[in-house]
Amino acid sequence: MASVKEFATAVIDNVEKVIVGKRAVIELMVVAILCEGHVLLEDVPGVGKTMLARSLAASLGGVFRRIQFTPDLLPNDVTGVSVYNQRTQEFEFRPGPAFANVLLADEVNRATPRTQSSLLECMGERQISVDGVTRTLPRPFLVLATQNPVEFEGTFTLPEAQLDRFLLRLSIGYPDFDDERQIIANLQHGHPIDRLSKVADTSDVLAMQEMIADVYVEDSLRDYVVRLVRATRSHPDVALGASPRGTLALFKASQALAAIRDRDYVIPDDLKYLAPYALAHRLIVKPESQLRGRTGTQILQSILSELDVPVAMSGR
Repeated sequence: MASVKEFATAVIDNVEKVIVGKRAVIELMVVAILCEGHVLLEDVPGVGKTMLARSLAASLGGVFRRIQFTPDLLPNDVTGVSVYNQRTQEFEFRPGPAFANVLLADEVNRATPRTQSSLLECMGERQISVDGVTRTLPRPFLVLATQNPVEFEGTFTLPEAQLDRFLLRLSIGYPDFDDERQIIANLQHGHPIDRLSKVADTSDVLAMQEMIADVYVEDSLRDYVVRLVRATRSHPDVALGASPRGTLALFKASQALAAIRDRDYVIPDDLKYLAPYALAHRLIVKPESQLRGRTGTQILQSILSELDVPVAMSGR
C-alpha cells in the first residue's frame, strides 16, 4: 500500500496539470479529503474554484456530481424525491446528486436558505432523510462548495451552522505572471481537464483516512489546540467563538498535514499553519469590530501571536 505522502503527491501533481501555481491550496484540499471533511472555496470569479473541484474529483475517481445552485433550486433537487410508479403502484425513491463521492455545490450562496439547509444532514451525518427513511451516503463523501464573496445581489448568506460544517475555508487567489502565461499555453489546444485521468480510487482514499488516525500528537499540542480554540471564545472582537467541531477539525487536519509531509507526528507549525483555514470561518465577529475592519483571519493571527507555543518532542 502506498504511503500517505505518495498518495498526496500523486493527487497534487495530477491536479497541477489543470490548476497552475497553487500547490499549497491543492495540498490543503488533500488534507480535507484525508479527514473526510468539506471545503468552502471562497474567491472572486474566474480564478479556478470550480475547475479545482472538478480536477480534484477527476483525480480521485468515484462518483462525481455537480449542482449549480440557483434561487429556484429546491431541497429535493439536492437530496432526491419519491416518485409514484403507476406500474407497480408504489412510491420509488430517485436519488439526487448528493448520492456521490464528491459533490460540487457551485455558487452555493445563490440558493435559498431552505435549499442550503438540505446540505446540513449530508455534511454533518453523511446521510439523507426523505419521507421518513434515512439513507446512508457513499464513502468517502465530500462537499466542495464555491461562493463569490464580492457579489451580493441575488445571494443568501450561508448560516453559521452550515459554515461550521466546513472543515476548511480556502481562497485560490490570482496567479503570478509566469503562472498566468503557463495557463495560456496549457489552454491553447483544449482544456487540460478533458485529458485528466484518475490517479487514485475511493478504496485508496478510505485506506489513507485510516492511516492518518495513527499520526502522533503530543499531549502539550493537544492542550495547545484546546487553548487556541477557547481563546477565540473570549476574544473581545468575537461575538461567538469556534465550536468543539472546530477543535476536532484543527486536530484532524494537523494529523493529515503531517502525514502528507512524510511525518508520523504533528509539530506546532502544523497547527499554526492550519488554524486560519480551519477556524477563521467559524468566528462571528462583533459588528463594531467589523466596522473597524477586523476579520476572523486577523483575529486568529493575533491570538496565535500571543499564545505560548509548546515545545514538542520530534516523534513518539
